[in-house]
Amino acid sequence: MELNTITNQTIALAGIAQVAVLVQQLATTGTCDQQAMEASIGSILKIDSDSVGDIYGGLAGLKLGLEQLDGQITGEKAPNPEQARYAAAIVFLERRLSDRKDMLNTIQSGIVKAQAQSEEFGLLHGNVLANLGSLYQSTISTLQPRVMVNGDQTYLARPDIASKVRALLLAGVRSALLWRQCGGSRWKFIFYRKKIQTELQYLLKQI
Repeated sequence: MELNTITNQTIALAGIAQVAVLVQQLATTGTCDQQAMEASIGSILKIDSDSVGDIYGGLAGLKLGLEQLDGQITGEKAPNPEQARYAAAIVFLERRLSDRKDMLNTIQSGIVKAQAQSEEFGLLHGNVLANLGSLYQSTISTLQPRVMVNGDQTYLARPDIASKVRALLLAGVRSALLWRQCGGSRWKFIFYRKKIQTELQYLLKQI
């Protein structure tokens, strides 16, 4: 499987954008798009895959992220500073994480445990989300700067919502790793915006 393609880079970017949307939805409303969340959380546990799209269970699971990214690039959607901040922080933390082999090993072990749990209870079961959330909290959350999630404290103070948010941030880091593995970089996002926009619209038509 060739990783370094504009298609794969666009899919990975959509994965980051989707997590940013879902985190904001949870933080402000206490709920989020369940199909999108399932695809994002599932991407953490998908270690081996035939394609980058398959990591998210197919393009349909990334519809929210693809639409959000497309709207931002075309200007059809007003810029969302919170989502942009989450996405930028996720990409930055992935770079910091790449230098921490010990932490990467801990995360890998935690993901294997979560895989077994998801097979027994189901992907979005509270135990699975709590495990992934705890894994994020004990590893990536210790890196600086931490992702500060803003929203309604009524929701953010709930342990189940906190676990979902942390699990999604872990999924965001997974997508950021994929973006880099596929040849993505900051300059590529800046100079390839037109190509990414064209690819986004092509991918959305495939759903």
